[in-house]
Amino acid sequence: MKSASFLFAAAVCFAACKGHEKKVLVYASDKISIDASQHQITIANGDGTTHHEQELDFTTGDPVTLNVESPQGKYTVTIPDDGLYIANLKTDTVVGSRQHVGSEGGEARITQDALKHKLDSLQQLIQGQNVSDANQNYFIVPGKAVRVTTETKSKVFGPFTTIPGSFDAGSVPAIYKFYSMKEMREIIGNLDKMMTKEPAPAESVPADKKTK
Repeated sequence: MKSASFLFAAAVCFAACKGHEKKVLVYASDKISIDASQHQITIANGDGTTHHEQELDFTTGDPVTLNVESPQGKYTVTIPDDGLYIANLKTDTVVGSRQHVGSEGGEARITQDALKHKLDSLQQLIQGQNVSDANQNYFIVPGKAVRVTTETKSKVFGPFTTIPGSFDAGSVPAIYKFYSMKEMREIIGNLDKMMTKEPAPAESVPADKKTK
């Protein structure tokens, strides 16, 4: 009888624990060191000009607390629920959004209206405006963790990493791309130049080919 009770309790425990997954992508501006428990994170005191990433995986249903020691001080970051998170331990904000790779159907050109809409959206994003789960865009300040999606198998491309043209978008539930503020300002600057660029003058027709 005791054996049956033990097996029942074990089955209940297994059912309660089964399926929990918290995936945390740690972003930092210097080398990341993590202890065996994955709860203690130390950021090296270097020049802080490079991007570093490390992935942590937890299978508990309970909230996870990350204890961070960095050149900026000691603090904690909490991962409350299941899902895919970005813990921004960098010295600057990171921004990003879901990417609809291949949705353009190979279209090579973008209209001025579409370009303006994209530029306006990115300018709002770096100001932390119009950011929401519904819009699938993210503004993550230093020292904070944000859940990007409940789909832990989704693919996230971090700052200074491009999405390969050969990447199979159908192999993952969703694709997300994140940028440093410096990267995003450069992108906005390039788009702004495209918007303000004067259209090329129409080619003149030689006099002997003009319609008489």
